[in-house]
Amino acid sequence: MIPTRRAARTALTIAALSCVGAGATACGTAGGPSAPSANPPTNPAATPSTPAATNPPAGGATSPAAAGPGSCATRDLQLSPGVAQGAAGSSYQVIVFKNIGNSSCTLYGYPGVAQAKGNPPTSPVKQVGAAADEDPTTPRQLVTLAPGQVANAVLRIVDAGNYSPSQCHPVAANYLQIYPPNQTTPVYLAYKSTACARTRTHILSVTVVKPGAGSS
Repeated sequence: MIPTRRAARTALTIAALSCVGAGATACGTAGGPSAPSANPPTNPAATPSTPAATNPPAGGATSPAAAGPGSCATRDLQLSPGVAQGAAGSSYQVIVFKNIGNSSCTLYGYPGVAQAKGNPPTSPVKQVGAAADEDPTTPRQLVTLAPGQVANAVLRIVDAGNYSPSQCHPVAANYLQIYPPNQTTPVYLAYKSTACARTRTHILSVTVVKPGAGSS
């Protein structure tokens, strides 16, 4: 039996040396421990590293490289009255927004509009009555203005004479107070109209901003 054991030991030694020479992944046998063939190689030179996944920016913001123009600031806009017309106890006034800045910017949604009165510098301009309601007839759209390009919104003013003096408290207004969409600094556009000082009586409504100068 001794020669047999020595022979077995010799065979195992030869097999082990053969495994070392051939590589561990090829030497799993039914009677002994198998090499971990399912595990990926750990050699950095053999496996390219993959960057860890990162969460997107909070609020769904895009990267600066992919972001488009920002909102048009009040200082970069010139406002002017456009086409005007009257019909069925109301007047309609187009308000034109022109980009006078040096780069493209965007307008989205509704401007804030109200009637106002004052006599600067003697007396400051102040809002009179309720601000314009939003007219949902036209869906919102993102309007991009290159330098020099224009957009518009249409203001409807119901005739204050349609209401009794107790409902309206009519007041002569000489300005429109206009906040461009997403801005907190207004523009005061000279414009004569009759306002209702009672804020519960709403005589103004305004559309979303749309591309172009508007038309009749």
